[in-house]
Amino acid sequence: MHEAERGATCLVEMDPVTQTTTLCPPTEGDKASRKLYEKKTFTFDNSFWSANPQDPHYADQDTIYNCLGEEFLDHNFEGYHTCIFAYGQTGSGKSYSMMGTEENPGLIPRTCEDLFERIESNVSPDVSYSVRVSYFEVYNEQVRDLLAPRSDPPRYLKVRESPTEGPHVADLIDVPVKNYAEVMRYMTMGDINRTVASTKMNDTSSRSHAVFTLMLRQVHHDVNTDETTERTARIRLVDLAGSERANATGATGVRLREGGNINKSLTTLGRVIAALAGASTGAVRGKKEVVPYRDSVLTWLLKDSLGGNSKTAMIACISPTDYEETLSTLRYADQAKHIKTRATINEDQVSVAIRDAKIEEMQETIRTLQLNMVKITENKKQSEYQTQQLEEYQNQVNRMQRLMEETKEIAEVKIKSLQTQNEALRLHLKLAVESLRNPKHHTPQNGNLSRHQSFRSKRHAEADDEGLESDYDSADDREDVATEVEIRVDELLKDIALFKRKCADDKARIMLNALHERPLNRA
Repeated sequence: MHEAERGATCLVEMDPVTQTTTLCPPTEGDKASRKLYEKKTFTFDNSFWSANPQDPHYADQDTIYNCLGEEFLDHNFEGYHTCIFAYGQTGSGKSYSMMGTEENPGLIPRTCEDLFERIESNVSPDVSYSVRVSYFEVYNEQVRDLLAPRSDPPRYLKVRESPTEGPHVADLIDVPVKNYAEVMRYMTMGDINRTVASTKMNDTSSRSHAVFTLMLRQVHHDVNTDETTERTARIRLVDLAGSERANATGATGVRLREGGNINKSLTTLGRVIAALAGASTGAVRGKKEVVPYRDSVLTWLLKDSLGGNSKTAMIACISPTDYEETLSTLRYADQAKHIKTRATINEDQVSVAIRDAKIEEMQETIRTLQLNMVKITENKKQSEYQTQQLEEYQNQVNRMQRLMEETKEIAEVKIKSLQTQNEALRLHLKLAVESLRNPKHHTPQNGNLSRHQSFRSKRHAEADDEGLESDYDSADDREDVATEVEIRVDELLKDIALFKRKCADDKARIMLNALHERPLNRA
């Protein structure tokens, strides 16, 4: 519309018969520099003329879908992965070709509508279908889920790689859909969340690469052979952000940084296409060229679609009035058409025996897991009980140790007391025996002699008067007394030994009672 409003000259010609696209050099008045412009001609699978609706060979949205979208949907039902992406400078009609408008829906809505029309038209009870949808954008080399609510700051997802799925977006929302209305509801939600901005070349310029993916799963069951065949097809529809020049778009600040990241990813995409095209045509000799998929998030996520298991088509959208940008886009597309992918049918056929074996194996795995869970739960409970029991035993042992120490201290005090008494008794006995066996007679000196003699005379006189004799006057009496004392001391020692044995028995009984405290406490 901008070109028509300013009356710019159309530089592009298309032949619907030969499918050639010709880029004519601008006139003298349209030349912005002193570069030498030449007439360039390119041939593609399809060249769609959409500059003037009044032209007889004008291609509308129906024409594009019938030539491209319908064929790729056929491949999806056959079990192939497909990918269609639109490339071109900003304002050239990429989003219009892929999404369209409410009055003229683009390739993506038409593909979804035709998909569910085919599913609903199927009347065979032996075939079942399921469809899942995901929608994300690559903005400033970061991935954001367009089906997730917007947040501040934005929540960006990580790109992972697995041996089975290849590069994929982790934690991407993947929702099941039942009909076309649900698909459009999720698509509208994603379009609202997509990052767009206004530039001098486009009022609603896409500032990110959007990837809309449909996963089609078909399950065919043959009643005669009782075999099940499962086909999985991925429909990937990509709306790339437009390549742009800063001086043409008037971008500054955030818009300039966005444009730099857009051009970086598109440049990487061009290098990837060049490397794949060179490998397909055999232009690279000798050492195998490394394809730089990892240099950009976009090319890393589209790795399988660009050079792997997929049937891929590129829609090159061009501006009919910009010679340099259009020539760059046409060269880009001309290089991409030489790429050869290795698409295969994604089909898994399972016979009755194999299916039953897998079911039995899964059931056995489930039983094993359940048993393991039961064992783990029992072991956990047993471990908790053992830990609690161990703590209880430890407390009982501590109590027993304290009781034994207290009992030992008491017994040691009693034993020390008895040993002290024993030693004292032995010493007294020894002194008594010695005094009895070896009596000592003290001779009184000086005046004491007459007093001693008079005392003894008086004592003997009293004894004679009473007719008694002293027990200590004869040696036999002293021997009898010593023998009696020894007998009493022996009996005392025996009593002491008996007392020690009783103490030992008391100690053993106390320890035994302490050992019996544990079952009593548990009861």
